[in-house]
Amino acid sequence: MPSKTHVLPGNDLLLGVGYFMLWLLLWPTEQPYWMLPYGLRFGALLLAPMRMWPWLLGAEVAATGLIALLHGLPLGWIGFILGELPEPIVVAICLWLMRRANLHASLRDPEDVARLLLSAAFTVAATTATDAVLLALVHAAPSPDMLAQALGQDLLGNYVGVLLLVPLLVMLLRAPLSRQSLGRLLMDGLLVLMPALAILMVLSSHEAPQPQFARVLSLAPVLFFAFRHGWRGASLSMLIPSLGMTLVDHVSGHGAPGAAGELFLAVAGTGALMLGSATDALRRSSERVAEQNVYLAAVNRRLDHLARQLRDAARGNLQAEESQRRHMAAELHDELGQNLTAIQTHLKLAQSRLAQAGMDDIGLSINAILGHMRRALHRMLDDLRPAVLDEFGLMRALDEGPIRDMLNAAGVIYRTELRGDPRLLDEDTRTVIYRLVQESATNAVKHAHADLFQLRLRIGERQGVALALLDIRDNGIGLPARVPRGGRGMQGMRDRVTALGGLFRVRPEAQGVHLRVLLRSNMSNGDHPRM
Repeated sequence: MPSKTHVLPGNDLLLGVGYFMLWLLLWPTEQPYWMLPYGLRFGALLLAPMRMWPWLLGAEVAATGLIALLHGLPLGWIGFILGELPEPIVVAICLWLMRRANLHASLRDPEDVARLLLSAAFTVAATTATDAVLLALVHAAPSPDMLAQALGQDLLGNYVGVLLLVPLLVMLLRAPLSRQSLGRLLMDGLLVLMPALAILMVLSSHEAPQPQFARVLSLAPVLFFAFRHGWRGASLSMLIPSLGMTLVDHVSGHGAPGAAGELFLAVAGTGALMLGSATDALRRSSERVAEQNVYLAAVNRRLDHLARQLRDAARGNLQAEESQRRHMAAELHDELGQNLTAIQTHLKLAQSRLAQAGMDDIGLSINAILGHMRRALHRMLDDLRPAVLDEFGLMRALDEGPIRDMLNAAGVIYRTELRGDPRLLDEDTRTVIYRLVQESATNAVKHAHADLFQLRLRIGERQGVALALLDIRDNGIGLPARVPRGGRGMQGMRDRVTALGGLFRVRPEAQGVHLRVLLRSNMSNGDHPRM
């Protein structure tokens, strides 16, 4: 997102006065390790809207002019103009170009940090090149050593100044810390940074190479803060080794540090900011993943609840269907069966009269029709609610009941392997098992034209849940290719299994159909049907 246009409080004049005071306060801190005024200029122009730039640049010129007057203008007004005015103008031009290229003050992601630091490096290089030209103009024949030392000091010092001040300005004006985060940061500062500063000063007071070791060790708390507090902690913790190295050089009397210290701060600050922003991005990503996991868990719970509701509704439909079948079977048995028995009884009573009238053939024909109707009625009753399932139990109904009779009548070999205790299963599960075998056997006779039908049933218990594994196969012609999921009967079997929360699989075979069904059932208490 593009940065906000108005971030600094107050009107333009107040801004200029505040910037003037800050410039005067930071000017005495300028020393070989850092150029804090340069970092202030870069950060102010980066954060402020462009309409305020003239006020900022005017306040800076006024502040540097006042400082030059206090020092007696050693190079005169011409030297002051050549020495002080080009640098802020170059910085303003570079930042204007960068902001036109969509540069904004953000350290939220490693990409933003890299873009900002590259912009800072480009601006610092441009101002250093400008200073080199001006130095060549002011000094007629500057020595190469003096020129290299001055330019190196400007290049590294200005970059370190940007590293130290710009993240602080961004944190204060764009991404302030919460009270809780600020409290944790201060506590860690007391527990980690203060002892680290003391160790740095103690080691730096000795002879080489202990000062160099001290600089490397001072990087440890910076990495700690980058991991724990992100780029904010990294930017604040960078002040400690910078301050420690400055105090050691000025208090211990080791003199100017040279380019090694500046290079160390530049590399350490760049790496710490990149690491801190990457840590923040990773932490935000983890938080988003955690939020998504919470949302997905809630959705999964909702889906599980809906699935349970659907299974309960489907189980209720099965129970209602079986209850209706049982009721219809009872009505057919009581009404139609009794009427058929009454007709046969009256026909036997009228048999002698029919014989006297020479109508024996009519009586025999009526008896045959009644017998056919009674057999059809028995088949219908078995389809609606097999009495053998209630009278003899699941195992005998599968092994000796109407299913075997139907297969034997069709010339199909029927092999069974039944193990386990069906009393572990509830009534709905037992009924579904019988219906699955009944429908499969009917399909094998009517559609598959099989001559072998095999049934395996395993019933057991695991972790308080009764399991029934049903394996059905035949050697018929198999399922038609144009209907891979089977016809209406196959879909009905699948729906019955799904209603009970089971698993239904049609396994591919070279010949015939192979079904594997897994049903789970709550342990039934007090329900002990016949085996």
